[in-house]
Amino acid sequence: MSRRELIAGMLAAPLALAQGKNLPVGLQLFTLRNELEKDVPGTLQRVAQIGYRQVEFYVPFYFTWTAAFARDVRKSLDDLGLKCISTHNTMEAFQPEGINKAIELNQILGSRYVVSARRPQVSGIDGWKGIAETLNKGNEVLRASGLKAAYHSTVLEWKPVDGQRPIDVLLQNTDKSFGHQLDVGTCLATGTDAVGWINQNPGRILSLHLKDWSPEKEYGVLFSQGTAPWPRILAAAEGKGGAEFLVIEQENSVEPPMEAVRKDLELYRNLRQGGAR
Repeated sequence: MSRRELIAGMLAAPLALAQGKNLPVGLQLFTLRNELEKDVPGTLQRVAQIGYRQVEFYVPFYFTWTAAFARDVRKSLDDLGLKCISTHNTMEAFQPEGINKAIELNQILGSRYVVSARRPQVSGIDGWKGIAETLNKGNEVLRASGLKAAYHSTVLEWKPVDGQRPIDVLLQNTDKSFGHQLDVGTCLATGTDAVGWINQNPGRILSLHLKDWSPEKEYGVLFSQGTAPWPRILAAAEGKGGAEFLVIEQENSVEPPMEAVRKDLELYRNLRQGGAR
């Protein structure tokens, strides 16, 4: 094998690995919050027509539902061939006052993953350790009910506090069964090497938010149109990271949200087929 062939093979390997996976790819419905909060069945119908088969509901929207309304939503999902793959939650869903409701709603919706996406303001690393303790306790209860738990990172978790990054503190102080939902966009926005961090935390990357980023437009770029090295990120996450599902999220874009998420899914499929970097 020539040196040129060897290099070409090394560069192709991440994409080949990414193409070889068939993980569920959902849509974070916060992207369509204005539409969804006016018309749940109609918005879900349009999402299904675009080609999505999984969705992730957001907080506080879904957590205000009654069990009866959640059953109505589940029927809409079933009729459309959609699955609720996960939900975003406040810390209430991991605490005694809210965890039973979280379990009930997620089981009705058919969700397998309860993701912490909002946390109270904390002071110092001890505050983050306190959050880890709460998440650990909630994780035990959720696991007993057949659900998996994870933490969704924002920009805050990547910024050092008292010389330590909160995201590292959270993973170091939670059980290995507790996962992480890596928001790629916020990770890149802080200058963090997403691939390196994934490889440093084998088996802990439960899922990814497929949100891109660029210095010029920040989160206002479509999937694969920013700076994220997606083939390498996906290869790391689906390999060493242990990712179980993926979620497309469009935080900002020049297109209307529904058109943006249609393009995002198309671009994602193109990348999997080797048509994008």
